[in-house]
Amino acid sequence: MASQSSQYVILTALLVFCAWMLTASVAQSDAPLGPPHRVLTLNPKIGIHTRLTDEVEAAKIRRTMEMVREMGAQWIVEYFPWAYIEPLPGLYDWKHADLVVNHAVHQGLTLVARLGMVPQWARPPESTSAFLSEEHYADFARFVGNFAGHFREQVRYIIIWNEPNLALEWGFRPVSPAEYTHLLRISYQEAKAANPQVQVLAGALAPTLAPSGNEWGMNDLDYLRGMLDAGAAQYFDMLAVHAYGWSYPPDMSPDPQVINFRRVELLRRVLAEHSAADKPIIITEGGWNDHPRWIHAVKPAQRIEYTIRAYQLAEQWDWCKAAILWVFRYPWPTKSYLDYYTFVTPNFDPKPIYLEVRRYAVP
Repeated sequence: MASQSSQYVILTALLVFCAWMLTASVAQSDAPLGPPHRVLTLNPKIGIHTRLTDEVEAAKIRRTMEMVREMGAQWIVEYFPWAYIEPLPGLYDWKHADLVVNHAVHQGLTLVARLGMVPQWARPPESTSAFLSEEHYADFARFVGNFAGHFREQVRYIIIWNEPNLALEWGFRPVSPAEYTHLLRISYQEAKAANPQVQVLAGALAPTLAPSGNEWGMNDLDYLRGMLDAGAAQYFDMLAVHAYGWSYPPDMSPDPQVINFRRVELLRRVLAEHSAADKPIIITEGGWNDHPRWIHAVKPAQRIEYTIRAYQLAEQWDWCKAAILWVFRYPWPTKSYLDYYTFVTPNFDPKPIYLEVRRYAVP
């Protein structure tokens, strides 16, 4: 007889699955693809994170991809939660993921898929969705392989996990470069078995100055060193990097004691020190915030200037494949400083930063 906790997990998973099936049905409402498009841009490294995870309306997904293309952005990052796609062990629902990928590809966009979020069946009750114990690493790796195989012809880049150097994103377990490398290794192997051409991105490290032994995270430079010392270089094709500028201009020189946009150059040096300079870098998050009262924000005009300059810098770096900044739009207002990272409103009203990037990028 199943234990009470097991019954709870099964019942909750069934409820989640039923709710997801309902929203997936809504997502399939009429939004024809129309004729295929290609991106016209003066800077092919421009990208933006679309964050359509909880957007269920097909017309809004299509409009997002259209406006990204019209802005002159070639690249997007989109989040594909394991918990949404495999709500029960071995039971896959690709409806929403197919919808997002089809519209992105049809608009001529290059999509980088971020994979994460642990389903309830693969973690203890009342744990966070970032908690993944070693006994379920193989389950996640199988999901990665199935994702790579399902989108074999459409998705060429996948990110394994997100910000594993933060306790918050590692299920509040002690962060460990060696443990992440273990997860990366088996995920890489499954991905390559399913699609040898897929490019596996590692890291997606949060820029942080956390001192040694800090319970909340590990300095991203030290974490990358730990990954490479554990043999990670064999198990990724590119490094995913988060490059936030905080209140500093994009041209400010990199400094190990400062979080700024060019900190990415320090991560590049770590790769070179470990004979991994051949690994390209993709900035998969980054940018500036223009909240009027947040300590790390800049003024709106500065944000525009800094963003365009960041795209220009990325174009000059031959080792940087794309700069995909945070964030195009949220489906609804967060009513927090996060809204001041967006390029358009939830109603698709373009902000000045959207208009100025388009002016810079579109021939």
